[in-house]
Amino acid sequence: MSESPLTRSGGLGPALVPGGAARPSVIQLVFREKGALYAAYIPLLTDGGLFVPTTREYRLGDDIYLLLSLPDDPQRFPVAGKVAWITPANASGGRTQGVGVRFPNDEKSRQVKLKIEEALGTSISSAKPTQTL
Repeated sequence: MSESPLTRSGGLGPALVPGGAARPSVIQLVFREKGALYAAYIPLLTDGGLFVPTTREYRLGDDIYLLLSLPDDPQRFPVAGKVAWITPANASGGRTQGVGVRFPNDEKSRQVKLKIEEALGTSISSAKPTQTL
């Protein structure tokens, strides 16, 4: 049995915590291949971002906490992002249902963006279609 180039395991989604505030979802994203990372990376967002395949309901601006693993890198990178766009179920063109997660404007996220762009190298400017904007 072959492994998927992208593995996603999610927490229970936004849960209410005392006081009625929603706790962010925790989603673990494991990119085993550069092609899967290329398809999910969103270079158009100033601070970077990733497409997260999910059937869970989200709204624009919802907080999502990503635990990100990149190809050929044993380190896991935590990113506290926000939903920047939503691809609904049955989207045109057979697009995968999920959300675009915008990275925050902070130093840790800048380092993650650089790591992703370093891993993708010249393929980042490819015209090959992606799951993103």
